[in-house]
Amino acid sequence: MFKNLFSKSEPIKNLSPKEFEAGFKGNKNAVILDVRTVGEYSQGYIPNSINIDIMSPKFMTEVEKFDKSKEFYIYCRSGSRSYQACAQMLRAGFTTVYNLDGGIMDWRGEVKR
Repeated sequence: MFKNLFSKSEPIKNLSPKEFEAGFKGNKNAVILDVRTVGEYSQGYIPNSINIDIMSPKFMTEVEKFDKSKEFYIYCRSGSRSYQACAQMLRAGFTTVYNLDGGIMDWRGEVKR
């Protein structure tokens, strides 16, 4: 849906909720990144996720602190903002980023409140 907004050379991988969970479960190299607002995050989030609001002017400053060799599993409410975050991170030199297709709205795994 959002693929045409960005360069076709960006290897953003959209994962189904099952693929997304299978990718980070037990993976010591995985970072789960929630790019929603603090208010959205407080309503429920995937356990062990880190919240950095993509709409914040400090988003990339905070993201740049991460080890770029890690695998990033990124989600938002519907998959749009997380796709944008994936694109920004790839342009910044991150190599492995995954977008949760459908966002937390389609997530059927555990949610902490």
